[in-house]
Amino acid sequence: MRTTFFAALLLLSMSASAQISNILGDWKTVDDKTGEQRSVVTIYKGSDGLYYGKISKMLMYGSDLRCEACKDEDHNAPIEGLVIIRGMKAEDGQLLGGKVLDPESGKFYYGKIYLKDGKLVLRGSLDKRGFLGRNQTWIRK
Repeated sequence: MRTTFFAALLLLSMSASAQISNILGDWKTVDDKTGEQRSVVTIYKGSDGLYYGKISKMLMYGSDLRCEACKDEDHNAPIEGLVIIRGMKAEDGQLLGGKVLDPESGKFYYGKIYLKDGKLVLRGSLDKRGFLGRNQTWIRK
């Protein structure tokens, strides 16, 4: 009985770990209103063990666009190279917590990232539980 429990637990953790590794890499962001591909975001694991995502390439508007609405050290920073997903933790095959920056508004939101049907779903919300927010679906580059 104990062996079966530990084997099941090991399989679940391996499955969740594989899910996280499938989240890492390059994703094309898609405008929810127009369906146009806007940028490429690279999701990676930082040296602190947390997960981050930066805009590695702009597909619209050119690479000289700056984050005018951003605050503090991000104010007027180039959008290309901007870290927009910050400090997320892996949990149950998804990335949770941390913050997601909307470069258009300069606002941060609570974030959640998971895979659904081979696509990445990013949920940004005003509350930690994710009730007040919206999803964006990104496609693998």
